[in-house]
Amino acid sequence: MSKRTVEIDPTGIQTAHNIENLRLARGVSQRQLAALVAELGRPLSHTAISRIECIRRRCDVDDLATIAAALGASPMILLPASSAAQEAGRRG
Repeated sequence: MSKRTVEIDPTGIQTAHNIENLRLARGVSQRQLAALVAELGRPLSHTAISRIECIRRRCDVDDLATIAAALGASPMILLPASSAAQEAGRRG
């Protein structure tokens, strides 16, 4: 049985780039980030982190929240600005 290709939309692609950029800005390796998220109760291997950043794996909301917490940031920081603005518009 062949695997179905995971399609990642532009929001997911930008989020993946934002995760990588924040991780690098914090001076955290993929292995270190994997250890940090595991300490927070969401085990992700460094390979999973790499696949998220390389846009080969979706980053679900639980991954996003835990990665953000591990990097000391709000999950909103990792979402594209247009997504955050749209969400704020829905609330207001």
